[in-house]
Amino acid sequence: MARRPGSSSRGPARSDRLPAEAVTSARKPHAAPTPPASPDPGLVLLGEFGRPHGLHGEVRLKSHTSEPLAIAGYGPLHASDGRTLELANVRPAAGSSPDLLIVRVKGVDDRTGAEALNRVTLSIARERLGKVEDEDEFFLTDLIGLTVEDGAGTVIGTIVAVPNFGGGDLLEIRPAAGGPTALLPFTKAFVPSLDIAGGKVVADPPDDLFAPPGPKPADDPG
Repeated sequence: MARRPGSSSRGPARSDRLPAEAVTSARKPHAAPTPPASPDPGLVLLGEFGRPHGLHGEVRLKSHTSEPLAIAGYGPLHASDGRTLELANVRPAAGSSPDLLIVRVKGVDDRTGAEALNRVTLSIARERLGKVEDEDEFFLTDLIGLTVEDGAGTVIGTIVAVPNFGGGDLLEIRPAAGGPTALLPFTKAFVPSLDIAGGKVVADPPDDLFAPPGPKPADDPG
């Protein structure tokens, strides 16, 4: 489960981590990765493997749980390659973002096995996470497809993804009038109301949310 920054927090560790810092950029960074979504609505995405670490079976893992190390406490997990995998010896990766871990997978003890895990995702059945008891808690995957309205009830778009480029979760919104998508910081200030059951969120976006990006500064190396 997840919670917008700016809301009160209680309860156990939740999946789909939300950092406390608000994001201020409403433009999609170039060449930035988007966390994958589980194709099965009955599953909740918890993490994704990266490159091997060393020669003895350790592998990098990006955790999407609110407390990154908590991903090891869920027991056997569904892997996107069809296997059931269980984590062991989980620790933070030195000098990296807090959601990047170094882990061992039970039954994997060499670099070849670790290489086979690269880009494999880990998910858990929704029913194992229990019911959401707080109206301001939810699974981020439940946001995809919701209608976005402004405070006057005018539909401004639809949520098509919930990426995180390192500074906090964002709502990628496809405008109702068509055209390129834009990113809105997923905080209480920008998204004051959620109605998952009603299929919508109420947003307070900046006036230029869907405006074309301006020209690059002369000193921009990109």
